[in-house]
Amino acid sequence: MCWSATADLVAGTVITAVGAAAVAVAARHPRDLPLAALPLLLGAHQIIEAVVWHRGGGTGPATVAWSVIALPLLALWVPAAVLCAAPPSARRRLLLPLAAGVVTAAALAHALATRTVTAEIRGHTVGYSLGLPQAELTVAGYLLATLGSLLLSGDRGLVLFGVLVTVGAAVSFGLWRQEYISTWCAFAAVCSVVLLLWARRSRPPVPRPPGPPVP
Repeated sequence: MCWSATADLVAGTVITAVGAAAVAVAARHPRDLPLAALPLLLGAHQIIEAVVWHRGGGTGPATVAWSVIALPLLALWVPAAVLCAAPPSARRRLLLPLAAGVVTAAALAHALATRTVTAEIRGHTVGYSLGLPQAELTVAGYLLATLGSLLLSGDRGLVLFGVLVTVGAAVSFGLWRQEYISTWCAFAAVCSVVLLLWARRSRPPVPRPPGPPVP
């Protein structure tokens, strides 16, 4: 989330470009691709919110699309992507965040299918409301699935990334609750660059087989 339609559009474009670069780098290692593609999803998310700003909030398709990405899709995408990229020694413990992601994503998808999500412009922030039952339990499952999978990944770069996301989310949430300014887009941009660096350094390139001898 950003503080204006223009900021969301600019941030989304930059984050999408970083995501495209990360995917190109991670193509050498297919297991890294789902996580490297995360900035593409975050970039699209910001661009969609620019439409929400432009329409003044409400309950239109842009609001629903924003909520689908933010709620069920990320709750499932992040732990599944981390499981793909994590070292084999960490995969068993990552089944817990993945299970939390599956359950949380199912609950959120059901809520989106049966309730109306609304967006409200509040100064320099956008507030989204879905009226979730047992919201505290859903939030706990969401955090376990997303932040928990990163912190339990067993990959030093992903653990540091998880710490960065945790701090950034806490700061952004505090500012958003005060309806002062929404800064998550700035942290999303930083996180996207970190993922690009991770994709470049996570593993050495796969060596190519030697070619035929030159006569």
